[in-house]
Amino acid sequence: MSSVIATTRFSVLDRSRTREGHEAPEALRDTVLLAQDLERLGYHRLWVSEHHGVPGVAGSAPTVLAAAVAAATHTIRVGTGGVMLPNHQPLVVAEQFGVLESLFPGRIDMGLGRSVGFTDGVRKALGRDKDVADDFAAQLDELLGWFRGTSPTGVHARPSEGLAVPPFVLAMGEGATIAARAGLPMVIGDLRGREKMRRGIDHYRDTFRPSAWAREPYVVISGTVAVAETPEEARRLLLPEAWSMAYSRTHGTFPPLPPAERVESLRMTDRERGFYESGLTGHIVGTEEQVAHELETVIKETGADEVLVTTSTYDRDALLDSYRRLARVAGLGAAHQGQ
Repeated sequence: MSSVIATTRFSVLDRSRTREGHEAPEALRDTVLLAQDLERLGYHRLWVSEHHGVPGVAGSAPTVLAAAVAAATHTIRVGTGGVMLPNHQPLVVAEQFGVLESLFPGRIDMGLGRSVGFTDGVRKALGRDKDVADDFAAQLDELLGWFRGTSPTGVHARPSEGLAVPPFVLAMGEGATIAARAGLPMVIGDLRGREKMRRGIDHYRDTFRPSAWAREPYVVISGTVAVAETPEEARRLLLPEAWSMAYSRTHGTFPPLPPAERVESLRMTDRERGFYESGLTGHIVGTEEQVAHELETVIKETGADEVLVTTSTYDRDALLDSYRRLARVAGLGAAHQGQ
């Protein structure tokens, strides 16, 4: 095994994607079960996401789901990838993470993003304008202030004040600059845009200011990684997500994941086919040997400290097998025991 891979942490973001023929509550339970499997395999952390009004995603309340995941596990770190700060009052976010950290001390991560609802309807329902994301840096500062007890309001966040919940910034758009200025770890993707990703990482490292939260830059690269016995089986894992993305680009709504065999039988318009084929490219996909080689390359190129795997597919058994094989590639503890 590569020494570069051996010194890199491996974690997972599970978006609680819904699947055709399966109800949304099952997707949430699947995330909890996956967390238990990932813990046994030796992964560093499991993160959950925040989406509102999206037919294909059940994960709408990440701190609630994180509590369920943490309660069902013992050692794996649990967090959000992320809480979209512009959608919430920073005090409430601080209180939620303060409760999580109090219940599961030393295991909670606070991944924070700057996206607002994807559609006008969702933004209206949230009571947020699109430009509220422009205030992300100030919102982030206010949030961290609640943990430090420095709010000018004279109010104190309970039980958050005095607790240390590691914050991470999801680097979309201006995120790399904001993470660097705040002196926080950064999560950046995706693997399909390697050159853009490297530019963001270089900028982050060049402008990083040490803080009480992080003395030096910490880079988490995120993206799809699919591992199987053959390259064809690994690529097949990508088909449901690629089709759902293509459908969303051509129909304006993000559907539940279809089975790979249904995707293979679909007739697509030229426009759909273009988005679909594009969605299948640029990921890290293949056998264990192929994935090890590709991972070593991208980790060397980026100097990443951690890889956050974001793979979604219809077949949950095949997904778990992929994570099991990736654990072997990464040399994670339980993977050597054949678990």
